[in-house]
Amino acid sequence: MQAIHRARSRACAGFTLLEVAILLVIVGLIIMGTVRAQQLIRNAQVRDFIAQQDAVEQAVLAFQDRFHALPGDYLEASSNISCGSSACLDGNGNGRVEPGTGGAIHEDILAWQHLSAAGFLRGNYQMLNPGVAVPAPDNTPSNVFGGYLQLAFDDNWGYSANTVARHNLKTGNYVPAAVLAEVDRKIDDGLPGTGRFQFSAYAGAGDAPVGGTTGGCTDADSPAATWLEASGSDNCGAATLLR
Repeated sequence: MQAIHRARSRACAGFTLLEVAILLVIVGLIIMGTVRAQQLIRNAQVRDFIAQQDAVEQAVLAFQDRFHALPGDYLEASSNISCGSSACLDGNGNGRVEPGTGGAIHEDILAWQHLSAAGFLRGNYQMLNPGVAVPAPDNTPSNVFGGYLQLAFDDNWGYSANTVARHNLKTGNYVPAAVLAEVDRKIDDGLPGTGRFQFSAYAGAGDAPVGGTTGGCTDADSPAATWLEASGSDNCGAATLLR
């Protein structure tokens, strides 16, 4: 009877110290594995962004070298580029890829058709009529999170007081601030308000630059801003200023 009582006492005592130690080791390994997997995913996303920005910039340069014009703005695209069953639409040839202001053709969307039809960009992007004004899967490439890219001449980059228009390539929105911060560190100066890679509110990206409000993309609306990596939005965007 005493042996049975001792066995019951041991069973009721729960885990031994050795068993608890083993359990803690297993839990620690699981946590480490999860963190490592998340880091690998984040690294892959960063690499994808950098590769995509580089590929489009190189495509634009190659297009300029061949046609002596910018994609989307090219005035003689209908004569020199094959866009399939219907002729390519032409830009206005003024040297700027314009985002359709004042009812004009959206050269920022047309640019993707010119680049892909000329063989400088993977994919088959189509702008079937001059009235197309909204990015869609058939006319505009997207980033890994689903936000549409934009190639345009405008001032929708950097802090809100910026009035300088430049050709730039926007990443599109739905991007976590932490991803953009890491991209910025790898290819530029790590700051959203300076350098070639800066914050952009294109397509409503992010909660806009904010003055220290949790949930935004940056901690200020100024050249001195920093990315809100830890508490930032997962709906941010940025732009690469083209040379």
